[in-house]
Amino acid sequence: MEATGVGTAVRQSVWAFPILEAVHLVGLALLGAAVLAGDLRLMGLGLISASPGAVLAHCRPWLAAAVIAMAATGIPMLLSEAVKCYYATAFWVKMGTLPPALALTWAGRRRLIRQDPPGHTGATRVQGAVSVLLWLTVAAAGRWIGFSA
Repeated sequence: MEATGVGTAVRQSVWAFPILEAVHLVGLALLGAAVLAGDLRLMGLGLISASPGAVLAHCRPWLAAAVIAMAATGIPMLLSEAVKCYYATAFWVKMGTLPPALALTWAGRRRLIRQDPPGHTGATRVQGAVSVLLWLTVAAAGRWIGFSA
């Protein structure tokens, strides 16, 4: 993977990796805001004047933009240092947590947008809390990759 044209170009460029990482972090901030807004509403801790479905529907385009930005920048960064990532436990924690976080975010939220419950329930509280924990794990592990050997 490091021998690909993209991996080599990013690794040899003075500016490519820092620019990619900066955009990746902006995507992370956007994702964090959209996830927290929706999940806090699901847990009954914020934006309670709006229905959960309305908050989730409003956050959905921002989530999509954030995920696209992070994939578009994360893949070239991975290609530039694939060997380092392969041996970094943090990378595998991130990659192991990312699919369930994405699945819960897209599938679970899609169902709630359709149903649009009037308020939070025990199930929505659990879903919101699990989502926050998954995304915090993804973000923390992702940041830790940069500090791995």
